[in-house]
Amino acid sequence: MKKSPDEPLPLHAILEALEDGELSPAARRGALTAAVEQLVATYGVAGAELVIEAPPLEPVELAVGSLRNRASRVDAGQPAEWRLSGPGDGRLLGVVRIDAVPEAAEQAARALELVVGAAWARAEAQAAARRLEALDAAVRGIAGVLSVERVLQLIVDRVRELVGAQYAALGIVGPFGAIEQFITSGISGEARTRIGAPPRGHGLLGLIVREDRALRIDDIAHDPRRYGFPPHHPEMHSFLGVPVRSKGQSIGNLYLTNKLTAAVFSDDDQRLVEMFALHAGIAIENARLHEEVQRLAVVEERHRISQDLHDNIIQSLYAVTLSLDDLPELLTSEPAETSARLDRNIDALHQIMRDIRNFIMGLSTELLDEADLASSLESLAEEFRLNTLIDLEVQLDEPLPELPAALAGQLLAMVREGLSNIARHSSATRASLELDRQADALRLVIGDNGRGFETSVARRVGQHGLTNLQSRAEALGGSLTIHSEPAAGTRLTAHIPLDKDE
Repeated sequence: MKKSPDEPLPLHAILEALEDGELSPAARRGALTAAVEQLVATYGVAGAELVIEAPPLEPVELAVGSLRNRASRVDAGQPAEWRLSGPGDGRLLGVVRIDAVPEAAEQAARALELVVGAAWARAEAQAAARRLEALDAAVRGIAGVLSVERVLQLIVDRVRELVGAQYAALGIVGPFGAIEQFITSGISGEARTRIGAPPRGHGLLGLIVREDRALRIDDIAHDPRRYGFPPHHPEMHSFLGVPVRSKGQSIGNLYLTNKLTAAVFSDDDQRLVEMFALHAGIAIENARLHEEVQRLAVVEERHRISQDLHDNIIQSLYAVTLSLDDLPELLTSEPAETSARLDRNIDALHQIMRDIRNFIMGLSTELLDEADLASSLESLAEEFRLNTLIDLEVQLDEPLPELPAALAGQLLAMVREGLSNIARHSSATRASLELDRQADALRLVIGDNGRGFETSVARRVGQHGLTNLQSRAEALGGSLTIHSEPAAGTRLTAHIPLDKDE
């Protein structure tokens, strides 16, 4: 058989047919058959049969020449058979049977082994790249999620997509080894209800908890260690379980069942889930820490509110009640004093009402969810003016640097605290608010023309807000300077460092 100068060599044609992902199964089989026929003619052999079972390559089974049909193969006797081994680890990729004299048969077999090995290695490299891309996307999907409930659900959803499983679950293990939370993916809410109570950690699930190691099973339906499959439980066969660890301790396990694209989960699937589990453990720990910090912040804020209420409003109300205590006795004996005292107490109650309004203003919800920092500061300033009748001048850098949400929220809280202090304690008629950038730091200045105080004297009751401001500034790695003099007002200056990238 003569070859056209433009016709590819048989080995190249086989490689192209194996690697062309756009070919339909029928077209791939036709191209491979034609290429193997060329190889048979090139090496002078009577016939060949090729069987390839090497994922991620598509399976192949074809015969040409004298081995095209089984009847002629029997008449010709048993053909020689060679195992096709992959490069590197030598894994079995398939077999080839060749009807030829030994020397020609061996040459053809080795040529086929070379080309099939090359095609498999390329396909494996491409599959590995796709797996890493999928892992990267899955990890990015859970990174930075700060709600424990949401991150747990995202983890099971992402890992199910990552390895193509029909069902996935995440069991969070408590201090005594029992599963305390069981989050699922791929099962509807109605199906979960029909199944009944979630598992507690018996059978295969408990085995992974106790032994703290990955477990891969071809068919759990026939595994004697299975336990607790109620009547309405979906049918499950292939299984992969992997521990999730944080700081060296197991905190739960990922469970995957029913591989969709293959009969069982592979070594590659297990390695992929194990890598994902490392990131899942970090994501869970981060979300838990964030919620703990938020909880502590709420406790701290409640303490601050309690302290402020006690130091100001409650003390003022107590003073009013003391003043009114003996009023009935004075009503007849000293009517003028009674009237004057009533007037003073009415004025005091009006002041307390103003203090309460200002206090509520200090607790108002931050606006950063709906606006940028500059808009939030302007809104806070306008609210301050309406509630206090104090003339407030605002000067902000234009534009303000773009800040992380956490830092912007802390700055807004500091401004709110500073303005609240002015409203409650300063008796000021004018106030000022400045925020600008100086080199690698933000400068926040809050001032007033109120009664001021002596900074060298220990802070008295009612100056708890200044301590809060100082704590907030230091928590951001910055500092707070307080300049105040009696009858000359107060000026607070905070310097908050910025990362050089911000």
